[in-house]
Amino acid sequence: MRIGVISDTHGDQLTTLQAVRVFESMRVDRVIHCGDVGGAAIVELFSRWPFHAVAGNMDLVVELRSAMMAAGQHFHDFFAELEWAGVRIAVLHGDDPHLMRRAIEQKFDLICSGHTHVEHSHREGHALCLNPGAIYRTSRPSVATVDLPGLDCTHIPLQ
Repeated sequence: MRIGVISDTHGDQLTTLQAVRVFESMRVDRVIHCGDVGGAAIVELFSRWPFHAVAGNMDLVVELRSAMMAAGQHFHDFFAELEWAGVRIAVLHGDDPHLMRRAIEQKFDLICSGHTHVEHSHREGHALCLNPGAIYRTSRPSVATVDLPGLDCTHIPLQ
């Protein structure tokens, strides 16, 4: 199973559309958004996949929840606990250090977060911590894919 991971779109439809095309070409099975989605128009761009999102510090939670529900997608407030292909996955925006500590302490296999607008992946304890980078307000927009169950991660620059 291949998942697409994206963060910090902040409503930028044009660059997000590039990410959608990358996810199509990489044949992802589902998409995770690590927050700062930026509105219903972004949610609609991911209609072809099961789409899971958490709220970021710049999201209007009620509006985002409504857009996700209207699209039949999965909104997880500020913290998602998922399990796919036997892999325990935590999703959070990354602006709350207490939530990050919780994810690490609960021994998730994969922790997806954003907020910093800087792509990285590293091991912390048991977990692979992944930040796919950002779509908006970055000189190098990027996304990531992760193949499960092996946790093979690929960062993909856009543009």
